[in-house]
Amino acid sequence: MSTKLEQSGIKINNLARQTYAVWEITLKCNLACSHCGSRAGDSRVNELSTSEAMDLVHQMADLGIKEVSLIGGEAFMRPDWLMIASEITRMGMKCAMTTGGYGISDGTAKRMKQAGISSVSVSVDGLEKEHDLLRGKVGAWKQCFATIERLANVGITVGCNTQINRYSAKQLPLLYQKLVDVGARAWQLQLTVPMGNAADNDDMLLQPKELLDVYPLINYLSVRGKQDGISVQAGNNIGYFGPYERQLRGNKANNAEWAFYRGCGAGQNTLGIEADGSIKGCPSLPTNAYTGGNIRERSLRDIYENTDELRFNDVNKPEDATKHLWGECASCEFAKVCRGGCNWTSHVFFGKRGNNPYCHHRAIKMAVRGKQERFFLKKKASGEPFDHGVFDLVVEDFTPLNPQDSSVFSLAQAQFPDKWLAKEPQLVTRLFSERGLIMKQYVDAGIVPKEESPWFHKEQREALMSQAI
Repeated sequence: MSTKLEQSGIKINNLARQTYAVWEITLKCNLACSHCGSRAGDSRVNELSTSEAMDLVHQMADLGIKEVSLIGGEAFMRPDWLMIASEITRMGMKCAMTTGGYGISDGTAKRMKQAGISSVSVSVDGLEKEHDLLRGKVGAWKQCFATIERLANVGITVGCNTQINRYSAKQLPLLYQKLVDVGARAWQLQLTVPMGNAADNDDMLLQPKELLDVYPLINYLSVRGKQDGISVQAGNNIGYFGPYERQLRGNKANNAEWAFYRGCGAGQNTLGIEADGSIKGCPSLPTNAYTGGNIRERSLRDIYENTDELRFNDVNKPEDATKHLWGECASCEFAKVCRGGCNWTSHVFFGKRGNNPYCHHRAIKMAVRGKQERFFLKKKASGEPFDHGVFDLVVEDFTPLNPQDSSVFSLAQAQFPDKWLAKEPQLVTRLFSERGLIMKQYVDAGIVPKEESPWFHKEQREALMSQAI
């Protein structure tokens, strides 16, 4: 017997999960980024042929996917990339793209528009010196902004994305102003995690206690963005449930009152496709642990609907939502909703999901208790695309950040445009004070009991506040 939905022509299996697909169409790249999770450079062995890629486009449309974002490597290094983009558009799906921005000419921008690519995110990871260092090529930064201008000139919506690490964190305000000046409409931020090349360069990673200084800065830029017309967006490992959650996740389409992280969406609202046809629930997840199958062997629908690797977020009972949690995440008051935050982040640190050290709420609670977490490498990565090492995590007594220590990030190191400081000379002091007041609020609101907190003792409270002013 058919249901009313089926009688109306709506396919029920397409309603089960609304999915956004990120498709690595080649691993070939013209940059050599020291933080690249996929270790892009050379093409993968056995990348999909043109006919296989076209068939996959049709399978995605049949599955009900609404948007496909082409990535690499560098997507335009694949000869038939515009054919793929055109077919995505022809099949009624939105086609977007993420690029390193190195090598897109005026002519290429026009052809991208003709192929139906409607929006592009350009990766910019700091100011010129730091960006070129991270991207492994002199001139990469200038090429990014030339690309932004060329894409905007042909009518493609342009946003940017930035990874936050030791190189980029202090430059975020200056980079923000540069993006505003060039007319970028959106800016997504993500914390660098130890996958791929970044696992070999883990000295660039921020330690958990540095989040105490990073988040007031991100929040300030987000608030400013609403005035300047640029949407500062939180990536999947920015969060969770701290004092800035609604500000960072709220937007016009999502009432800020209800904007908070609701757990990993891998396999539920996202799909990752590797260039050889391997299917994952999220493009960032490690290949070995999360690949459900390959479209050369099984249909996309079969992989998507019937493999454990793409259904691990589906729960039949409330207790299933948290059974994978361990460490601090297992005892968190938000565990049932957050479910441990970004699984990609947890897995590439520890080789399994369920305990996320990059949580602002967690870092604040630790600091208020006079503690901090620190990770260190125990086992190196293997050297394969989307690989990771294994880290140990220890809990120590809290030690103040030294503003003069360039090996750690402090708000004192943040570089602001001169015109901002001229208008608000005490800006940095205000952000430091805000950080300290947040810690106090965690005690006043009972999030951390007074008897567990150094804030309950005047001498200890003043010691913590002295580093925040």
